[in-house]
Amino acid sequence: MEIFLYIAASYIGFTLFVFTRNWFEFKSLSDQPHFTSEKATPLVSICIPARNEEAVIDQCVTYALKQDYPNFEVLVLDDNSTDGTTEILEELSGIINNLHHLKGKPKPDEWLGKPWACHQLSKHASGEYLVFIDADVWLEEHAISKAIHALQNSNAITVWPKQAVETFWEKLIIPMIYYGLYSLLPAKYVEQSPKWLPQNLRKKMAPQFAAACGQFIAFTKNAYETIDGHTSVKQEIVEDVELSKTIKRNGLSITMYDGVDTVNCRMYQNHSDIFEGLRKNFFVGFGRNVPLFLFMATMQVITFILPVIFLFIGNSFVQTLSAALIGVFLIQRWLMDYRFGWNPFVSLLQPLTILWYEVLGIRCLWDHFTGKKATWKGREV
Repeated sequence: MEIFLYIAASYIGFTLFVFTRNWFEFKSLSDQPHFTSEKATPLVSICIPARNEEAVIDQCVTYALKQDYPNFEVLVLDDNSTDGTTEILEELSGIINNLHHLKGKPKPDEWLGKPWACHQLSKHASGEYLVFIDADVWLEEHAISKAIHALQNSNAITVWPKQAVETFWEKLIIPMIYYGLYSLLPAKYVEQSPKWLPQNLRKKMAPQFAAACGQFIAFTKNAYETIDGHTSVKQEIVEDVELSKTIKRNGLSITMYDGVDTVNCRMYQNHSDIFEGLRKNFFVGFGRNVPLFLFMATMQVITFILPVIFLFIGNSFVQTLSAALIGVFLIQRWLMDYRFGWNPFVSLLQPLTILWYEVLGIRCLWDHFTGKKATWKGREV
């Protein structure tokens, strides 16, 4: 028992170190000032790819159009939707002047759906800045102004929205994504390579510290064209992370922000969508590296499930150490819950969360070894 707890303590110690750094270093878009300029205000293109988004597209477009930034256009590309998305967009574009409703072209075989939709949007965008948001995102009125101010100091930015979680499964599963982000990767390393790396390795290793959230990612037009836009990631399922890697590989900069009070999203609305949505990119997010995937799956069991079991079957030392590890984790989770407005009591169900992700991982490995593809929005990915 004790050896497992020592392993868990090492993992928790590492996450505590990274989490503490991120608590102070992870920038918030809400802290950015509004963009001001003595010259003419540059045009911003807000680009929204939409496929079968009838439940959310009205809200997304409506909030995008309420920006207090004075010079922007909103482009929505209907990516061959088969639900009521087309009709909603036609109605909105008929009454709103600066909304551009684009009909998506058929997807070429060599492209995946979202990169293809974003590529088409970029060809119609006229702005000096390109802001790509998902159709399930809604922006506070100052979001674009603050984003453009942030882009004065970086070639690209990405924002992790405040996630709305309403159903039991959303509350159980979605926050773990953010806990992983906050506890495993120092956000500062996305912006600049670690100083402890030898100087000659910093640029070479920079893409290894890449991260991004495709729900909100923005570029200067020059930077977007330098990396060849979404053409450079046309076959990537996790195109957001690959865009970040491409930016860093080209010697450009990207900065991460959280979207508390500026950018909101409800990623999934039911358990089926959560499972299928994460199924398509969970294993890919590990670079399809089976040993790494299995190692992390094992570490999650050792760290978050075994200490709970040992609370009831171990000796006094084992029980005390298990309780301490659980306590350290819960403090981290409760701080996350406070920051993003989530219910802190759900954190007590962490073993169930881990078991759910283990089942997801097994399904992803099954897909990998059998060659079965996930389906999303009616397309194989």
